[in-house]
Amino acid sequence: MARAALRRGAIGRSLARPPALGGRAAAAGWSGPAAGGAVQYCAELVRKRDYEGFLCSLLLPADSRTSALALRAFNVELAQIKDSITQKTTGLMRMQFWRDAVEDIYGDNPPHQPVATELWRAVKRHNLTKRWFMKIIDEREKNLDDRAYHNIQELETYAENTQSALLYLTLETLGVRDIHADHAASHIGKAQGIVTCLRATPYHCTRRKVFLPMDICMLHGVSQEDFIRGKQEKNVRDVIFDIASQAHIHLEHVALDDYLYNVRKVDFNIFHPSLQKKSTLLPLYLYIRSWKKTY
Repeated sequence: MARAALRRGAIGRSLARPPALGGRAAAAGWSGPAAGGAVQYCAELVRKRDYEGFLCSLLLPADSRTSALALRAFNVELAQIKDSITQKTTGLMRMQFWRDAVEDIYGDNPPHQPVATELWRAVKRHNLTKRWFMKIIDEREKNLDDRAYHNIQELETYAENTQSALLYLTLETLGVRDIHADHAASHIGKAQGIVTCLRATPYHCTRRKVFLPMDICMLHGVSQEDFIRGKQEKNVRDVIFDIASQAHIHLEHVALDDYLYNVRKVDFNIFHPSLQKKSTLLPLYLYIRSWKKTY
């Protein structure tokens, strides 16, 4: 369904008449067709790296859809910095690029980069709040250090300043600036951050890295090496249970709730092959939820 939406041009049509580019982007030669290319670049980046976010973005109203995809593309760009570097200095330089890019976007002088171009359009279209972008960058930068979270609260703080901040910006693209909506987005973002940490654990373990909260691991007498070796003893599963329970406190929602349900089905064995499969029914599931207006 998601690929079909792209083929039908649903995303491209929503920016059929984009605002004129200014500053360095105009000087660099970004015209109407190139702007369409930036839209497609963001959509494809999100489709490849944040498939669930891509599907959810397609369900948004047309005037918010491309902006939401630009926000998620920005998040993907930052998220993949950590996995693509061998030296922290390189990561810091890339984070600084995006910090400068956001400053330039708000100075109406976006850099010649497709995600930055679309962010500039989103900011102009929806008057997005600058501090949420900076919170995401600052928190991602702090997270460049390869170390486990000290406790579940540290993981929640990271999730609040990344996932929740992204949701605050998404709400703004929908014209929603409401304290109650922000409160819900805060809980959703924290749950999403916790679930993302759990889902990424098998991948990180293949690289001999474990980021799960140390206090919970110590409580159950589990070492990082236990996860790296893929052990499935009860105390290892108890760690996953405690972390998943914290996510469940924050949220019982669509794709996140689906993962929590599935991890319960396999008795919190985070390495179970079924948890590594992409749900082929997710597009239909999300569409039905959207149609029923139940989330």
